[in-house]
Parts: sequence; structure tokens; C-alpha cells
Amino acid sequence: MTSTFTRRGALAAMGATSLVSLAGQASAADVTLKISNYLPPRHGFTADFMAPWAAEISERTNGAVAVELFDATSAFGKIDRQADQVRAGVIDIGLGLNGIPRDRYPSAAVIELPFLVEDAGAGSKALWELYKEGALGSDYENFKVLGLFTHHGGLFHTVDKPVRTLEDLAGLRLRTPSPAVSAMLEAVGASPVGMPPSAIYENLQKGSLNGVVTTWDLVGAIRANELLKYHTDARAYVAGFHVVMNQRKFDGLPTEIRDVLDDMTGDNLVARFGDWWDAWDARGKTDAIERGNEIIEIDSDTRAAWRAQLQPMIEGFLANMADQGVADPQALYAHAQDLVAGFEGA
Repeated sequence: MTSTFTRRGALAAMGATSLVSLAGQASAADVTLKISNYLPPRHGFTADFMAPWAAEISERTNGAVAVELFDATSAFGKIDRQADQVRAGVIDIGLGLNGIPRDRYPSAAVIELPFLVEDAGAGSKALWELYKEGALGSDYENFKVLGLFTHHGGLFHTVDKPVRTLEDLAGLRLRTPSPAVSAMLEAVGASPVGMPPSAIYENLQKGSLNGVVTTWDLVGAIRANELLKYHTDARAYVAGFHVVMNQRKFDGLPTEIRDVLDDMTGDNLVARFGDWWDAWDARGKTDAIERGNEIIEIDSDTRAAWRAQLQPMIEGFLANMADQGVADPQALYAHAQDLVAGFEGA
């Protein structure tokens, strides 16, 4: 099979308005799928993933499926509503961030613990394997789960103060993407601040934030490198993401369409995120280098020492997972470590 994912450049050039025009086939199609995410239309979530994916669904169903794409510029682009929209049936498929709203997926949060994952490919496969094994309990219950993934290990990006040790984080107000990162920051004396990506630039500009804990990809996408001066590449954490579908919508599709979706999701979809994040992160890092920002590289031995330093915080987070109903978080964490190590060593 020749995948339309390889045509990403041409599709990205179509722009958001033209992408949505895929839905113009709806009059001839048997099914229309509404798909949303929470980032701008030129971000890789749409340009590299969802737009080519939508085209391939239409192609492989001989036009029986038309697709409408929605992103951050639409009414369906709120970061905290992706799964809720799918559950309600106003959107058929949504891509969301596990940590917003917080505590929705307490078992899946294990993948976000500090200094566990460095590589998006390994992190995505490990998280997906945990789901397939049933190790994530009732997380994602009542959804048709199409894929789970992580990004590459994230960085500490700061405006004025370089971070060379964990102690350097003390006193800083940093945007946090998840409860696990918030717990890590609090453990070292920093103040975590939750906010959507769209609010980061303004708050950095106003001085309400001293920095952000996130990926190369995001700081490039929101132009934050204009304001940041230091980037500590500690591969400190990853965030988990979900691609979920309304179960009733899936169940109501003809068998041949369900078969196409099954073939285009799960293992086959999750395996793509490592390469995608390579490309997405490269753009943000190149932008920082071109601006003359300082990149502080943290080696593997230092990462291991920092994880040991944070062990009390990790134990506390696992205990909180138990309070949220997660069965044997210690065993889940140990298994996640084994899976990540296996996939990173493959």
C-alpha cells in the first residue's frame, strides 16, 4: 500500500481552509468524520498527521468517508475539551493532552514521571503497550482508543536564568504541562503554572513566567524562542497524548470502514510518532540556535543522578496514584521502566 502520509508536504501547503474542504465530498460520501486537535493548523498534528490521514481514509474507502478537520482556530480547538467533545459525539475523533484537564487518566500518568523517557518512539510504544495489556485500568473507558503517544523528552526553557542543576529551578515560575511535572517542580522549589499553549507567549512577555517546561516543538511553534535565552536539554519528562474516537460512531460504521480505521490506527499509527517528533522538534531547536540562544546539554549520568534526587517526589506521586484508584502503582512504574528500556534499546 502506498500511504498518503508521504504526501504531507503537498497537503500542508493546502492550508487550513482547503483542508476542511475535504468535507466537500460529504454529499457523495456515506460517512463524515469530524476530527479535532488543539494546536494551530500549520502544526504537525494537522499538517503531518491528520491532514494526510484524512486523505488516506477517503482514498482507502473509495470516497465513502469524508473528513472535516478542526484545530485551535475553531470552536472545537480548546485543549481541555478534546475528549469531552468526543464523548458527547459533537466530534468523532479528538487528539488531546492527557494532563489537561488534570487527573483524567491517572494510570497513564506513569509515563510522565521525571527522567523515565527520552525518546518519543520508545515512550509512545511503551504507553501503547501498557494500554493493550490492560495495565491502564479504566483510563479511556468508553472510548475507541486509536492511539496513545508521547513526545521526546522535554526541556527547561528559561528567560534569564540558566538551569544547570535542579537547584537552579528554585524560585522560578514555570509553565507546567501535567501533574507529574508540577510535582517535580514543587519538589525542587519552583512554582508550576498551568496554562494552555496559546497563553504562554504573552505571560513570558509580561514576566508572569520565568520559563516553560516543554518540547523544542512547542517553543518553536508559539515563537517563544524570541523571549527565551536558555534551553536545558535534560530530557526531563514526557507528556502523554491520546487519539480517541466516539465508540458509538465507530460501532455504527460499515465493517469495511471499521477495518480501514483499525488498519490505520493502533500499532501502525503509534509507530509513526518517533519520526514525526524528530521533525517537529528539529524546527524549534534550529530556530533557537539561529537566534543565538544557549543550549545546555545534560548527559545521561547527570539525568540518572537527578532522577535519584527526585525519588521521594516519585514515591509521593505513586502514592497519590494509589489514592486515585490505580492498582499497584509501584508495579506499574516498574513495568513502564522495563518497557521503555526495551524499546529504547531496540
